[in-house]
Amino acid sequence: MLKKILKFIFKVFLGLIILSVALVLLFKWVPVPITPLMVIRNIEQHQKGFSVTWEHDWVSIENISPNLQLAVICSEDQNFLKHKGFDMEAIEKALENNKKGKRIKGASTISQQTAKNVFLWPTRSWLRKGLEAYFTFLIELTWSKERIMEVYLNSIEMGNGIYGAEAAAKYWYGKSAAKLTAMEAASIAAILPSPMRYKAQPASNFIAGRKQWIVRQMGYFGPLNYSPKANGK
Repeated sequence: MLKKILKFIFKVFLGLIILSVALVLLFKWVPVPITPLMVIRNIEQHQKGFSVTWEHDWVSIENISPNLQLAVICSEDQNFLKHKGFDMEAIEKALENNKKGKRIKGASTISQQTAKNVFLWPTRSWLRKGLEAYFTFLIELTWSKERIMEVYLNSIEMGNGIYGAEAAAKYWYGKSAAKLTAMEAASIAAILPSPMRYKAQPASNFIAGRKQWIVRQMGYFGPLNYSPKANGK
């Protein structure tokens, strides 16, 4: 009996691994139509009696302004083009801050956020963090940095019921993602830590200050180049 149970568990585990790898390979080329967070937010809107908002328009990275691509890198993960999914320096700093009793800070890279947004749920737990690391490893292994950015910018929450760069650009500025200026891109990137709380416009003092900081970082960063050779790989 025990042998049968163990055999069943092994088959389930193997099946889940095969399914996860198949999904990662599929989304290497196919647009991600829906994410767990989109479903969760939709259910929350229904439960709270709010008007249901769900805007998500997938566009290729060629139709997303380089300003927005650079803005999220400068805002969320300045080592994105150099690391392999995990920013060890940022992780060490976060651990040091947490040990000192300061406000808990995360060290999630754009790759980790993409893995979480596309394949997992938002609630924090050790199980989710473990799966997040697993999917991060898979997408870094099989996707290019440019593809990770494309999926990230098409899946991330950028407002209440607003998902992805195209929907965000239309919602906040009434234009396509391809036409976002540096300041507009920075304002959208500025709200990413808490898109349900902050607004790209009209911006609060906090968001206005953060926007200015992001624009300065964009100037320091220089031209955006996804080529591995250009980034020391």
